[in-house]
Amino acid sequence: MGSEERSVTVRGDSGQTNVNTTPWRKGSSRPTKGLFRRTPVRISRNLNTGFKSPLLSPGTPRSSRVDQVSLREDIEELKGRREELSTQIALLEAEGYSVEELDQHIDQLHEYNDIKDVGQMLLGRLATIRGVTTKDLYGEFGLELED
Repeated sequence: MGSEERSVTVRGDSGQTNVNTTPWRKGSSRPTKGLFRRTPVRISRNLNTGFKSPLLSPGTPRSSRVDQVSLREDIEELKGRREELSTQIALLEAEGYSVEELDQHIDQLHEYNDIKDVGQMLLGRLATIRGVTTKDLYGEFGLELED
């Protein structure tokens, strides 16, 4: 076949339509299913290779000494933070607090915040319905702005 276009008849819901398509290249196989296949039926070897970042190419010199120094600094900082937290836990336990009590307190704070959020949402909707600001409703219901 030459480089001229060929006409293909396609049958659809609205009847038959002639569609011009580009010709097949020499040496390429014709599709077995459908007339509009454009890509050859072969598996590319590049599909399963890993992504290579342009920022870190294999030839990029790395300063392992700087990396090791920064890692050691990070480790020392984390060890210091762990010691600080251990001290705080020991102080709380010495004051009579238990882990279970603190967990219960945290759960109650979460519940309080959820209820407060629902209240804020209701105040916002009521303010919208009445055409006033939420701040105006605070005074009407005897609420403080910090509540």
